Amino acid sequence: MATSSPREAAAALPPLTSGPHRKRLGLISIVACFGGLLFGYDTGVINGALRPMSAELGLTPLTEGVVTSSLVFAAAVGALSGGRISDAWGRRKTILLLAVLFFVGTMIVVFTPSYEILVAGRICLGLAVGGASAVVPVFLAELAPYEIRGSIAGRNEVAIVIGQLSAFVINAIIGNVFSDVTGVWRIMFAISALPAVALFIGMLRMPESPRWLVEKGRHEDALEVLKTVRSEDRAIAELGEVEHIAEEESAENQIGLRTILTNKHLIRIMLVGIGLGIAQQLTGINSIMYYGQIVLIESGFSANAALIANIAPGVIAVVGGFIALYLMDRLDRRKTFMIGLTLTTTCHLLIGISSMLLEEGNPLRPFVILALVVAFVGSMQTFLNVAVWVYLSEVFPLHMRGFGIGVSVFMLWVANGILSLYFPSLVAAVGITGTFFLFAAVGVLALIFVFTQVPETRGRTLEALEEDVSTGAIYQIKAPTS
Repeated sequence: MATSSPREAAAALPPLTSGPHRKRLGLISIVACFGGLLFGYDTGVINGALRPMSAELGLTPLTEGVVTSSLVFAAAVGALSGGRISDAWGRRKTILLLAVLFFVGTMIVVFTPSYEILVAGRICLGLAVGGASAVVPVFLAELAPYEIRGSIAGRNEVAIVIGQLSAFVINAIIGNVFSDVTGVWRIMFAISALPAVALFIGMLRMPESPRWLVEKGRHEDALEVLKTVRSEDRAIAELGEVEHIAEEESAENQIGLRTILTNKHLIRIMLVGIGLGIAQQLTGINSIMYYGQIVLIESGFSANAALIANIAPGVIAVVGGFIALYLMDRLDRRKTFMIGLTLTTTCHLLIGISSMLLEEGNPLRPFVILALVVAFVGSMQTFLNVAVWVYLSEVFPLHMRGFGIGVSVFMLWVANGILSLYFPSLVAAVGITGTFFLFAAVGVLALIFVFTQVPETRGRTLEALEEDVSTGAIYQIKAPTS
């Protein structure tokens, strides 16, 4: 049993080595990230499927908003419940359940005869999307060595934007080539059944989180898992570190919601997680991902041209995601957030100014706004999206990790849902100019929040972070700058 503090133990851990265990960790991350891929595809496919869907089912603008936002609001519930289920049932089993929900929801949508059943299918997909957004990053963070935790956990966000890009490309191809086929939107949705099956089959052969196993008293099982993704000496050392924290929590009875609510430091870190989640959404990123076609049509593109142009933000999101993975273990989290919010706020201001100065009918208007939208999405993906999901997966102590990320992502999805429901009305009421000036104002508030409230997490083990968060020391400790 380890007797040193988590911070001292981290310093004494054997270094990472190459070998079969590194390849095994890579395989686990690829399989788990099918959850992120499904998250991205199922949220992005509505962008191009909505118009033919509305034509076939006779949807009104109101019911279009309900169909779109029903997934998002359900995702809020899925994030909250998924986190709690994963704490009680295990990360791996919860992801298997989510794979089933993804498949069932897809089938309901594909074969729906009516608007009401369509909404039911979207709700089922939303529960799966929300659950995946809360559980997959935690699963990856708990399996990854702390030295490369950012790049491993961040792979899920890259999978999300790859899923969204896949949806945009498939929508553009099917929407332009097979536009006369009745029910073409059903084909767009049906494609997501394939990664759902792959996720289920793949996770059957994946291990459980070793940190969750220790929390449940299954120390031998945890060691066996760690030996598959670490060298043997490193696995034994890490197990001792995790056992040390678990023993301290057990001695102090640090379990349950009551403990969280009676510890001012845990309440504060919960509010930080909630604030980051809301700030990420209030940049308007998912309004672009869901309603990018509307924004581009408002800018001056034709409907078909907007469908094709909409691929550009998807491409830059994927490129930015890979750049973010490179930066995650090299740049402090706080610095990453500050750079990202500065860039996105600047893009919002430039979009608002451009739409104000370039009048409708000006041939440059649609291309200038498209370029600025691409710059915004690239900045968001490179410096904010990946970093926020990694941060939420690592900042909460083990005994409240599922609950903490669940509540934070719940609020993230609520903010997302409100924006997705009212974004078309907002554009109609104040135009692109007013909408993006509003996003810029929110960006300034988010910058102040990050600068004054968000502590650093990079460069320390989850167990060292746990000690610092529980005592409030995290607000005084700085991560390494190298």
